[in-house]
Amino acid sequence: MSHEENAESHGHESAIKTPRQLLITVILAFLIPIVVIMMLVNLVGTSIKTGAGSDGQTPESIAKRIQPVAGFKLVDANAPKVFKTGQQVFESTCSACHGSGVAGAPKFGDEAAWAPYIKQGYESLIKNAINGIGAMPPKGGNASLDDFEVERAVVYMANHAGAKFDEPKEPEGGEAKAEAAPAQAEVAQAAPAQQEAAPAQGAAPAQAGEAAPAHDHASHTAPADNAQAAAAPAPAAPASTNEVGEKTYKTVCFACHASGVAGAPKFGDKEAWAPFIKTGLDEMLKNAINGVGAMPPRGGSQATDEELKAAIEYMVDAAK
Repeated sequence: MSHEENAESHGHESAIKTPRQLLITVILAFLIPIVVIMMLVNLVGTSIKTGAGSDGQTPESIAKRIQPVAGFKLVDANAPKVFKTGQQVFESTCSACHGSGVAGAPKFGDEAAWAPYIKQGYESLIKNAINGIGAMPPKGGNASLDDFEVERAVVYMANHAGAKFDEPKEPEGGEAKAEAAPAQAEVAQAAPAQQEAAPAQGAAPAQAGEAAPAHDHASHTAPADNAQAAAAPAPAAPASTNEVGEKTYKTVCFACHASGVAGAPKFGDKEAWAPFIKTGLDEMLKNAINGVGAMPPRGGSQATDEELKAAIEYMVDAAK
């Protein structure tokens, strides 16, 4: 046999030469497809989500969508005032600017930025925080804060930047206000007694009217119409149509948008808001959630997407 014929015969030889190799080949021919199928099933099973590739139908998402827009809490009007802590005031009001250092505000925890203000002294810091200074409005724009709450917030921020100020003591005025409430209630209870006395005084004119000579029909109907008109209740003032947006603005957005800090479109300024309104509500909401320019994400607050959307709509309506 020539060399070429020998090479050709070797080229047609099978790779399986022994029974053992044949057995292994048969087993692998069954196992490999089964393993591949199991891996594919596992991959598909772990990637399946309810709601066509989204988590929109999960119990958590459904509960979030159907939850009330506004929360309600019963409060005892006669109970002593509960002051917010410095951290609570910072998170609800001060973080909008001091959380990211907007408009030159000393950033929370930045010792170098806070050092010049701390050197001015405790009294100067409190005075500026309450009365406002530079781009910062009085009380950070939250007029509902008590001076003591503002003082707590200043101490909280300053101490986190290296100061050693003592925690301010809670004023005793809150207890005095609470004690004055029952006295006001007694005055309110006295009002019904005065109202009961009024019909008795009106009885005399009624009796005199019975003894008076009869008048024509017109003279009787006119006073009756006037009495009905006087008794008609006054029309109620229209309620706000966007209470959630108004509340979110006054607790979060006002810190910058009330005075136009760091280029923020000022509340009610049609010209300043026009470029933002052109981008659409979705784009404005996206920027509010993620932050844009000097504005931190969610305005430095814990506001939900729904609350931010309502606040944007409230501000947009005011700029139209």
